[in-house]
Amino acid sequence: MIVITTPAGAIGHQVLEKLLNCGETIRVIARDPSRLPAHTRKRVEVVQGSHSDSVVVNQAFEGADSVFWVVPPDFQANNVEKRYLEFIRPACEAFKSRGVKQVVAVSALGRGWPKPAGLVSASIAMDDLIASTGVAFRALTMPSFMDNFLRQVEPIKNQGMFFSPMSGDLKTPTCATRDIAAVAAKLLLDSSWSGSGNVPVLGPEDLSCNEMAQIISEVLGRPVRFQQVPFDAFKASLIESGASESMATAMVEMMVAKNEGLDNMEPRTAESTTPTTFRQWCEEVLKPAVLR
Repeated sequence: MIVITTPAGAIGHQVLEKLLNCGETIRVIARDPSRLPAHTRKRVEVVQGSHSDSVVVNQAFEGADSVFWVVPPDFQANNVEKRYLEFIRPACEAFKSRGVKQVVAVSALGRGWPKPAGLVSASIAMDDLIASTGVAFRALTMPSFMDNFLRQVEPIKNQGMFFSPMSGDLKTPTCATRDIAAVAAKLLLDSSWSGSGNVPVLGPEDLSCNEMAQIISEVLGRPVRFQQVPFDAFKASLIESGASESMATAMVEMMVAKNEGLDNMEPRTAESTTPTTFRQWCEEVLKPAVLR
């Protein structure tokens, strides 16, 4: 049996779709099962509630062989790292008590980075706590997602611009959530691996924001340019959008670290290179969203 958390989330719903026909029993943990498509609800077992709840995870992990784990964002968190660890502690106890064999978790690149890195640091602390349970564990370590551009559809559409505190000329890896889901599904169906380790998911190429602006322009057939914003303005916009001081600080620390090369620490290999190019993603995902 495979248990999937965040089955309606950006990555979780794609993992679920890839596993529906795998022949394994699929169980999901969902706060609101009505968010799942009706055809999906008929084919999976549903445990309703939060996967931060001890009662919920103990019920969900009963008889489970593997678990796909994601911590959903909490933009009002008062302490981001504490929130990550408090969220997963009940699950870690349930991994042990229910005899879960394997866990695959969404994490981030950056192990070994010498400075605070906000959400990255919190993710790595979470990884260490999962690994300490003794369960076979794989952390999917990723750079920024191509899909994050969907948050900037309006300025791309109406202003011909997108914004980030990143340097416009810094080349970094970026990956599509569809490829993360594919890697996760493959691991969840493979019972042969053991121990703890990281699985980088780096996409097929390193691109700068300026290069991505050029690709977006070509795909949309209209000029789109990148605009770098100061980190203090980036933080202010997060708080204005409802983020707590702690979450805004964690986001800034992460972006500062990325701007200083955090995502470039992991050497690219054939195994860590995934297929979806940024141009392909723009054609298939961003363009329809902009033209909608």
